[in-house]
Amino acid sequence: MDYRDRITIEPDKRSGKPCIRGLRITVQDVLEYLASGMTEAEILEDFPDLEPEDIRASLAFAADRERRLMAGL
Repeated sequence: MDYRDRITIEPDKRSGKPCIRGLRITVQDVLEYLASGMTEAEILEDFPDLEPEDIRASLAFAADRERRLMAGL
């Protein structure tokens, strides 16, 4: 998945944190919901603006960031 189609970074939105499709929902928010045990269905129910692809894009973004961090060590 190419998360760049779904993850946006805008300096004036959420302090420049990576967000989902220009919404005010950050990648970090989605990852924290998943880490807390929420299911994809629960997240989508609580945030109807999100789509299943947004959750996968958040995971792909985090994986890519981790890969780049490890490559820099």
